[in-house]
Amino acid sequence: MAIQSAGGTGTTNELAKTDRAAMAMVTTLFFMWGLLTSLNDILVPHLKSIFDLNYAEVMLIQFCFFSAYFVFAFPSGKLIEKIGYKLSMVAGLFTMGVGAFLFIPAASVPAFALFLSALIVLAAGMTILQVSANPYVAALGPQKTASSRLNFAQAFNSLGTIIGPALGGLLILSSAPKTTGEIRAMSDTVRAAFRVHEASSVKIPYLGLALCLFLLGVVIWKFKLPAFTAAGGKTDADTSELKTSVWKHRRLILGAIGIFVYVGAEVSIGSFLVNYLSGPEIGGMSVKTAAGYVSLYWAGAMVGRFIGSGLLQKLRTGTVLGCAALLAFLLVVTTMSSFGSLAVWSIVAVGLFNSVMFPSIFTLSIEGLGALTGEGSGVLVAAIVGGALIPELQGIVADRIGIHHAFFLPAICYLYIAYFAFFGTRDAKN
Repeated sequence: MAIQSAGGTGTTNELAKTDRAAMAMVTTLFFMWGLLTSLNDILVPHLKSIFDLNYAEVMLIQFCFFSAYFVFAFPSGKLIEKIGYKLSMVAGLFTMGVGAFLFIPAASVPAFALFLSALIVLAAGMTILQVSANPYVAALGPQKTASSRLNFAQAFNSLGTIIGPALGGLLILSSAPKTTGEIRAMSDTVRAAFRVHEASSVKIPYLGLALCLFLLGVVIWKFKLPAFTAAGGKTDADTSELKTSVWKHRRLILGAIGIFVYVGAEVSIGSFLVNYLSGPEIGGMSVKTAAGYVSLYWAGAMVGRFIGSGLLQKLRTGTVLGCAALLAFLLVVTTMSSFGSLAVWSIVAVGLFNSVMFPSIFTLSIEGLGALTGEGSGVLVAAIVGGALIPELQGIVADRIGIHHAFFLPAICYLYIAYFAFFGTRDAKN
């Protein structure tokens, strides 16, 4: 990836120093998609109660949301090639705004299928944003500090994930949920009225978010950002062969698997936290109180990313990533082996060690791709589909053996990430 010179006649391989103004502006995008993604963790228990769904059914929320990454990642890469990073970010924000607005008719009906459709549109916009913003931040300064820079931006993504559950718990989970038995005991008329009333709680939050997304899209459009290309300083002759060989980069493929299992593990834990912590043998708390612990889970990721941003200035990215993955694995095993406060705090603490994983896997995977950086970014973002498949699989397992022991799936995911960090990146320079 390269930046065009002021005169537009040449390129350089990287910026000599971080463009702080551009970094600050693009960081707001990370905040917004973090907030919207974490609101899914509130939608899961809310819609489960309203529509009387089992775990496998309600996990269609995450399945549809994260499947959109797989569907739209490669078209997003093509969009970036045609209109550039800046306009792609604007397009992503506007598409997200439309998706957020669609929650209003979905809640007015209400219909679970319409909620899923709105989530797909929202995720399509978020996919465009991720494919463009992640490599853009990596290019906003020297290559050697790319992981540190992306960890810093992802810290504000985590700030959004802290505010999201807290906001959702306040505005969406404000009333005491009905039990399955109570809902099934209602007459058809009363049940329909109950669903309309409960579903309406999402209207104001998502309308506000839609307006914010449209406004932010206009601001990004008007802001003067550095213009990057994916040429990496190479000529067309240099890149013609590379353009056909993205799948030959072993580290990129291993990294894509790493993104797949990381997002799957993180989303699985976040999605089940409210129901898990409200279980009598674990936390025995109300769903509204449990939503606050979801915010703590994401707060750990924010704190860890600020710490990680500093550590990655001095330590090898693979070492930091591997140690974080092993500690996350041990915490998941601990919560599976315990009850009460130990089970509560060990699973919440996983968020701290999730912190450095996505940005570290991402930058290790695209390092040295040159002209293939944009295409490689598309591959990695497509791998976010792990957030669709692994939570759905965990939902199926939880329906059979309970939530408590279904966490063995995230544990396996963290072991793979440790493998990638220590062995899959041996040819990495950092």
